[in-house]
Amino acid sequence: MVDVGKTVKWSHCCFSELVFCQNAPVSTVWRGGRYFYRSDFWEICTFVPLFRAVPDSTPLTNLDQQMITHIKGTITYKSPTYLVVETAGVGYHINISLHTYTKVEKLESLKILTYLQVKEDSHTLYGFADEAERSLFILLLSVQGIGANTARIVLSSMPPEEVRAAIVGEDVNAFKRVKGIGPKTAKRIILDLKDKVLKDSGSELLQIKIQDNTSRDEALSALVALGFSRIQVQKVLNRLLKEQTTPQSVEELIKGALKQLS
Repeated sequence: MVDVGKTVKWSHCCFSELVFCQNAPVSTVWRGGRYFYRSDFWEICTFVPLFRAVPDSTPLTNLDQQMITHIKGTITYKSPTYLVVETAGVGYHINISLHTYTKVEKLESLKILTYLQVKEDSHTLYGFADEAERSLFILLLSVQGIGANTARIVLSSMPPEEVRAAIVGEDVNAFKRVKGIGPKTAKRIILDLKDKVLKDSGSELLQIKIQDNTSRDEALSALVALGFSRIQVQKVLNRLLKEQTTPQSVEELIKGALKQLS
């Protein structure tokens, strides 16, 4: 593509105009709600004023620059890693995390929030059950070394509230347990995002989540040691923490979980 900071001429083409550019050397960039195609054949494209160019690999972390922000339709295919959602006769392949899958696995139709990743050789949609997950996904993309697939793995390994709590609590081990993330990347996530997460979520709320996360981890370890399935225990503990009105101790969580697991 073009070096950052270099001013070049861009032509704006709709899909029908692009057909006439098919034999020209064309590259694309998404900016400000429209696609712009760079071509040496300006006479066959509509001219627009000068634009500041950016590389194709630059992640778009501003929702104002997104062409598709949500899709509402019928689920025609469903798996833990992606959905196919049909609307107006078009089926959209939407990559999802396990967190989103647990929210939509019993649905036949839905409205799903999306993030469109645009590269020179691909356009990829990612879907989210709620805004909390999407905003965290976008924050993770801003960290050097974290791509869309790694961000999705993080959100498949921990619910969004646990990821935020791990960032604020500087829990490096929580991120090291995620496939593909080593100690350096884990520390970089915390360093880059802690202030942003505190600003978005509020420190008082997150301190409660950190306490809950610590109690949950201790209760999880104890129950797994007793022979219960880790996945089953995680579901029960998450449900107990969601239903609680006041913070519970580790002992209270274990007792509550045992009642549901027995």
